[in-house]
Amino acid sequence: MSVLWCPTKDGDPRGLELFRRHYSYNVKRDQLKFPFAEWSSDALFVGPGEKLVLLTADARALFVWRKERYRMDGQTGVNCAVFRNEGSSAGRASELIRAADQAAWERWPGERLFTHVDAAKVRHKRDPGRCFIRAGYRRCGVTLTGLLIFEHLP
Repeated sequence: MSVLWCPTKDGDPRGLELFRRHYSYNVKRDQLKFPFAEWSSDALFVGPGEKLVLLTADARALFVWRKERYRMDGQTGVNCAVFRNEGSSAGRASELIRAADQAAWERWPGERLFTHVDAAKVRHKRDPGRCFIRAGYRRCGVTLTGLLIFEHLP
């Protein structure tokens, strides 16, 4: 496991707080999925499937890997379900992604890694997903709802 990331469990309250500030968090949808998250100290927030939840030592960055057996979008491999970096002292976003990739490949050797980026919800840049591109990902498509798909092959 990388020295940049500390594995934790789905339900870690520090991870839940970071997840709630991620652009993919949807209050109405996620309160239906996780109705006890407001008062439970160990509310699950990742969802079904195999998962690897990573936090930096300063708990200012969260990375969630999720491998689902069945996906409605047809994507295969291990999905970066959440990456949230609030200025962790552990390193640049691309360094954190590379280290998280290594952790994923230790757990799921040889698997395709992929993520979705909502260009409309990230800080406006000329190239959304830049930190993933710098970490070795390539843009490989667009979902039906307009999310950009990036992948990293072993």
